[in-house]
Amino acid sequence: MVLKIGRLCMKIAGRDSRNKCVIVDVVDDTYVLIDGQVRRKKCNIKHLEPLNQVLEIKKGAAHEEVVQAFKKLNIEIRERKSKEKTERPRKQRKRKEVMKEETKKHAKKGKDISKKEINK
Repeated sequence: MVLKIGRLCMKIAGRDSRNKCVIVDVVDDTYVLIDGQVRRKKCNIKHLEPLNQVLEIKKGAAHEEVVQAFKKLNIEIRERKSKEKTERPRKQRKRKEVMKEETKKHAKKGKDISKKEINK
């Protein structure tokens, strides 16, 4: 069987093995783009077992279109949550007012300090 766009396949290797997928795009002679019960990704054709069914999808179809095509065949696809981007906490720089107050404190103690020591 020739691996064309819309061909229903079974993944036989890797993390998503034994799950059904559909070919969304042909990358080159050895790789295709798959989607379905598996994560949407580039896959080696050696890791796929083609099935007899062909779905009516266009080249580069969106995930929602693939889900609708799978529902017509009564194949369940679990919905995944998209990762929320969390902002990393940033280290705050000392403000000039705070630095001036620190120099005043050190001056009261009678210490001679340089700016390098303040920034520590």
